[in-house]
Amino acid sequence: MKSILLAGLMVWTVSYVILWRLLARPQPEKGAQGREGGKKVSQFIPFAVTGAFTNFLDTLGIGSFATSISIYKFWNLVPDELLPGTLNVGHAIPVIVQAFIFIAVVKVQALTLLTMIAAAVLGAWLGSGIVSRWKRRPIQIGVGLALIAAAAAMLMGQMNLFPIGGQQLGVQGFRLVIAVIVNFALGAMQALGIGLYAPCMILVSLLGMNPRAAFPIMMGSCAFLMPVGGLRFIRGGAYHLRASLGLALGGIPGVLAAAYLVGSLPLRAVRWLVIAVVLYVAILMLRSAQVSKGSKMQK
Repeated sequence: MKSILLAGLMVWTVSYVILWRLLARPQPEKGAQGREGGKKVSQFIPFAVTGAFTNFLDTLGIGSFATSISIYKFWNLVPDELLPGTLNVGHAIPVIVQAFIFIAVVKVQALTLLTMIAAAVLGAWLGSGIVSRWKRRPIQIGVGLALIAAAAAMLMGQMNLFPIGGQQLGVQGFRLVIAVIVNFALGAMQALGIGLYAPCMILVSLLGMNPRAAFPIMMGSCAFLMPVGGLRFIRGGAYHLRASLGLALGGIPGVLAAAYLVGSLPLRAVRWLVIAVVLYVAILMLRSAQVSKGSKMQK
């Protein structure tokens, strides 16, 4: 079943690259015409470095969107209106590479892996129209507080104050049903810009599974989800081509470096990593909710 999943992912990857090439529109850049090739290469380097750095963090489960936006806005590299499209288009390929690595290397029960990935994809497809109409700020606050509570429970488990996590590589019966339902909801939440990584890490740990099992599940889910959004932006020309290529090409070595790090860490260290990532994402979520509140008050 894993072989079938990897084969399907390969077909999906090739299709995405071909469609990107076919749908891409020429994007004349201000001042770019007439410059020598060396100048264009130097302009490409910041985007490639950004891709390597942000996808290194993404492979550790921290995420890449927030860090990419911070870098682009600080250095004024990409116009604000092109940020969503640039991130979806450029980060799709590195996420697919993550999925290939972790699905092939990390042991997870095939039924658990396939059903949770399918649930996330189905949730994104069916639920996005519904969830996108929900109020963003209450969802951000709720998810942020839930992540903090879950991270606290995991911390108690690390301190041997509360049993959490385990060595299992999959779930069955009622716990599998819970896993599928929750991952369906997390897939639908993508429409609100709420990442799947940290909640999926918590879900896997609370179900008694090995925290490493979260990596192929969450990255496999996003590998099938992100190209769909990316192609929508490509078709509309609402992305920065050079920045997207930098994220895609620079992101691959960043993914490989981080994947080796995750695979070499002992299980207890992985749990600490999960706790740190979840707290980081929770703080970002609550901060975003606060920013949303401030924007509404100014209006």
